[in-house]
Amino acid sequence: MTHVPTTLLGDGLEVSALGYGAMGLSDVYGPAEERESLATLHHAVDHGVTLIDTADVYGAGENERLVGRLLAERRDEVTVASKFGIVLGGSDSGTDAMTTRGDAGYVRSAADASLKRLGIDTIDLYYLHRRDVSVPVEETVGAMAELVRQGKVRHLGLSEVTADELRRAYAVHPIAAVQSEWSLWSRDVERAVVPAAAELGVGFVPYSPLGRGFLTGTLADRSAVSGDWRSGLPRFSGDAFDRNQAVVRAIRGIAAELDATPAQVALAWLRVQGERLGLPVVPIPGTRRAARVDENIRSLEITPDAEQLGLLSELAEGVVGSRSDHDDPDWVSETREDRV
Repeated sequence: MTHVPTTLLGDGLEVSALGYGAMGLSDVYGPAEERESLATLHHAVDHGVTLIDTADVYGAGENERLVGRLLAERRDEVTVASKFGIVLGGSDSGTDAMTTRGDAGYVRSAADASLKRLGIDTIDLYYLHRRDVSVPVEETVGAMAELVRQGKVRHLGLSEVTADELRRAYAVHPIAAVQSEWSLWSRDVERAVVPAAAELGVGFVPYSPLGRGFLTGTLADRSAVSGDWRSGLPRFSGDAFDRNQAVVRAIRGIAAELDATPAQVALAWLRVQGERLGLPVVPIPGTRRAARVDENIRSLEITPDAEQLGLLSELAEGVVGSRSDHDDPDWVSETREDRV
């Protein structure tokens, strides 16, 4: 088994060079079995993947409670990240529609609720999950900074922010990490957000580094996602699913040359891309199976050569469908960045 080294994100936060995204341990990809989920979390930590990422919205709080069961036994071994800012429905909506909140009062109450569910006194890395564009980012980050002063949070992060929003937030308090979608088929963050993070000394934590499973090459047809939310995403819908298989075929070809899997190639590309662009990059792939954790760890042994990197870097141009998973155009930073 590959030894998982550590790396420094921003603000002096040291984490495992590969993280674990726990969202899939809730029912977003179909029913999850809690015993297996907890066993997979323990397996990840056993093998050196100690940055565990959750959020208050995953499973309507149940994901944090699950991670809390891990922390009850292994708090000192884990760097736990959680997120706030996405609200399911509203007090009067009667729906599960997702909205955002970033006002100072909500920041405080969300943090207290997450700490209770996780069963801990301090969250190591606390992210604004999505910006509430009706609230100045300075107000939201100011309230988050107060959590640091109170000892409830150690480091701050931002998810799906623009370069300008990152700079404005950083002026209020140091930011350890930006979390946004970044992968072989989602590269819009490289235009402005990644350079801004590199300039400020902020680390980058790509979510969905395997394209929500698509880039692993394990989804042969649309029936593979018929039971979960991916079936409605632009890149998984209609003929886009079949047309995007061309991306997987190219990755699979390079994986064969490297005696690797497509997932390992996709993760290795992100690591090398981060080195090339001058900032630490710690992907957080998620899985329900221990064997996949081992597979992802072995990506740290793989380094595509210059020719292979060149071919991989061309793939995003052929992707069909947008990356957004929400009807609100402000949901991802790409839309707001395009307005600048």
